[in-house]
Amino acid sequence: MHPVAQQGGKRLRLWVRFAIAGASALAVVAGIGAMYQNLASDRDWKLVPPPGVRVDVGGYRMHMLCMGAGEPTVVLDSGLGDYSIHWRRVQGEVAGVTRTCSYDRAGLGWSDPSPRARTSAVIAEELHTLLHRVGIRPPYILVGHSMGGLHVRMFQRLYPSETEGMTLIDSSHPDQDGRFPPSITAAIANYQERLRRMRLLMPFGIPRLFRWCGEGNPELQPALRANACRTAAIGETVAESEAFNSSATEVRAAGRLGDLPLVVISEDPARNAPEGVGAFEAMQSDLAGLSSHSARMVAIGSGHQIHWERPDLVVSAIRAMVAEIRHAQP
Repeated sequence: MHPVAQQGGKRLRLWVRFAIAGASALAVVAGIGAMYQNLASDRDWKLVPPPGVRVDVGGYRMHMLCMGAGEPTVVLDSGLGDYSIHWRRVQGEVAGVTRTCSYDRAGLGWSDPSPRARTSAVIAEELHTLLHRVGIRPPYILVGHSMGGLHVRMFQRLYPSETEGMTLIDSSHPDQDGRFPPSITAAIANYQERLRRMRLLMPFGIPRLFRWCGEGNPELQPALRANACRTAAIGETVAESEAFNSSATEVRAAGRLGDLPLVVISEDPARNAPEGVGAFEAMQSDLAGLSSHSARMVAIGSGHQIHWERPDLVVSAIRAMVAEIRHAQP
């Protein structure tokens, strides 16, 4: 063999060895990361048990926490990636006047992941099954924050006889992708891309190790870490986000609410991105126009998380609706 060719062969074999060694090392690190993620997730769940009940809804279990007594029952549905614990500042106060239930969508909080599509119609059906298997009878007042606004609208469309009122808290609008200015649309796309990266890294414990998940509000620790750093949680969040257009189509076809009591609570325009205020305010007004029996409220001083930043406003609105519905009943 020519000396040059012989030398090239040696280099090739050396690079192959390096590649095999690198791949082996990467596999070992990935395995250790996956073990760390699984062990830490199990440990956190044991340290923070579910505050409510977990019931089977068709081969997987979902979590619901109910407090108080009386009808109509108030049902709280969270925004994208959030779950029952985020209603802590609202639920106890509303439970002082009527039964109030928060829950975790499949894959979030203390609920198992679902094998079904993550569109609003499926999520509404799962919630309906959960309510009935827990034994919570209608009628319901539905409260939806952000993405949860689409889900409760779909619930009302599927089960109109069981819905007596609705409160939308800084709710998503089914046409928002086409109505927000490009800068806002780009920011949403960047956020979704970050979620997808987190989904790739979460099974190997990297977000948990570097505290990219489960951080934030100290009042919700350690429950945030126990739930937000789960592989299932980021998977559900991404799937629901990617199904937004399908959910929007479902909700758009659901139509108006007739004379259903409706309250729309929106964030303070001063806390919104200046370039998106016009479109956002127009869409919130659209939501208030879904019913001939509606009211619109602005949560002065609050950003998007109104039920956390201005729970007083949310509680008073829900309590007023409970009183109105009770007064209207024969």
